[in-house]
Amino acid sequence: MRHPMAGEPAPLAMRAAAELQLELEQGLAARAHLDRAGKMFGVLVVAGTGGRVGYLRAYSGMLAGAWRTAGFAPPVFDWEARQRFWPAGQRALDACERRLEAATAELPIDELAEQLQRLDAEFAQEMADLQTNHRERRQRRKARRASGCSPDERAALNAESQSDREHRQRRRREHEQTKEVLAAKLDAHTSAIHGLRSERATLSASLQRRIHDLYLLASPTGNRRPMRGLFGGDEPPGGAGDCAAPKLLHAANAAGLIPLALAEFWWGAAPAGGGRRSRQFYPPCRGKCGPLLGHLLDGIDLGPEPDAPGAGPGGRELDVVYEDDWLIAVNKPDGLLSVPGRGPRLRDSVLVRLRQRLPDATGPLLVHRLDLATSGLLLAAKTPTAHATVQRQFADRTIEKRYIAWVDGTPPGPAGTISLALRTDLDDRPRQIVDPVHGKQAHTDWRRLDHDGQRTRMELRPKTGRTHQLRVHASHPSGLDAPIVGDPLYGRRGPRLLLHAEALRLRHPRDGRVLELESPAPF
Repeated sequence: MRHPMAGEPAPLAMRAAAELQLELEQGLAARAHLDRAGKMFGVLVVAGTGGRVGYLRAYSGMLAGAWRTAGFAPPVFDWEARQRFWPAGQRALDACERRLEAATAELPIDELAEQLQRLDAEFAQEMADLQTNHRERRQRRKARRASGCSPDERAALNAESQSDREHRQRRRREHEQTKEVLAAKLDAHTSAIHGLRSERATLSASLQRRIHDLYLLASPTGNRRPMRGLFGGDEPPGGAGDCAAPKLLHAANAAGLIPLALAEFWWGAAPAGGGRRSRQFYPPCRGKCGPLLGHLLDGIDLGPEPDAPGAGPGGRELDVVYEDDWLIAVNKPDGLLSVPGRGPRLRDSVLVRLRQRLPDATGPLLVHRLDLATSGLLLAAKTPTAHATVQRQFADRTIEKRYIAWVDGTPPGPAGTISLALRTDLDDRPRQIVDPVHGKQAHTDWRRLDHDGQRTRMELRPKTGRTHQLRVHASHPSGLDAPIVGDPLYGRRGPRLLLHAEALRLRHPRDGRVLELESPAPF
């Protein structure tokens, strides 16, 4: 069986997937739902008794609000056991959610906080006005005393001075009393909201634990293990066990069928975070599915896991593009890590090779990194001072970077700028997704250079340096909507990722002169 992480499914699995895609295209009952929110589907080719071959089908999570759909593998969990507690638990959770929504609407926390800020601001202005007014009155009293005045007049001036002091003190006390009332009300409202949120979180976690207890995954040898044990005893992430791959493998193992070939593909509208395109094949996610696959495939003869980092360029020498006493720039081949990974198999990297070449160099050397699959200019500094100076230029975004890429499709216009916030997909590292709320801002300028059939040659200039920035900005529907050719994470697998760091423009750390480095793309 081909390794599930291979990405490119075996031909037999693709044949089965084509049948399912045809059915989806011709009008599965849930198709309208999929047009609004896409979903991952999967097929598993299996061998049964007597050598008969067929395939199972599954979808991730629910389909149009249903866990069970005729013709698809059922969920892994015990459905009858779940129904004994889930409806009541869901009603309790919904009731808690309604109380929280009502309390949030009724208790104006934001409004009270704004009132407190406004109260402080207005009081500060009032005190400033009083100080100006009282200063003027003090100067007038001082002038009248200096010009000579009767005892009665002096007593009146002293009384006026005392009145001003008492006025300021009284206003401070009144302000503090008003503020104290508002702050107490805000604290009470905040505590009430936090209490309801805590109640919701506790109820949700309790339900999630009871649900996870129902996941007993079958191995090919018939051994059933609780899902929680496959995550080292930790609570599995939400949705673990509900993806298409675990459903298919569990169903096959439970029925005594032999898994032969697996394929998963996305169908329908792209997710908001990007990274999925309709009809394209993807491997199982590493966060939710990865820990389950070893047990679900225990004893199955698998091919090697693909794309082993460090296996690409072998012992090829680094091509030095520029070198002096302070800097060295090399042309990193695709398939070579920038820095070592974990374990001896992943030690080979640009950094290791540079240390072998430059045994007398001090400091961290590399001032930036390139993805494993990206080729092109990689800059290193030979001294700590040079390293700090150049890295500061990267941090200040004064270094100009130019990449060349071929993309699948036609970008929307001749040039433009993409601004999409990115963060790591915690369930499928190292994949990045677009998240306007929790992501970090990322900006890329782009220009169309050439067009060849369905592909377009692009110039990409990243203004920020987020992980996989160019790959996500190219593939996302709100970006170029055209993934980089050969991208197995965000597009379609190919011989290599057609992305190359072609040019760097920076100031030399020694004398400040402009240094322009260039390495033409090899494709």
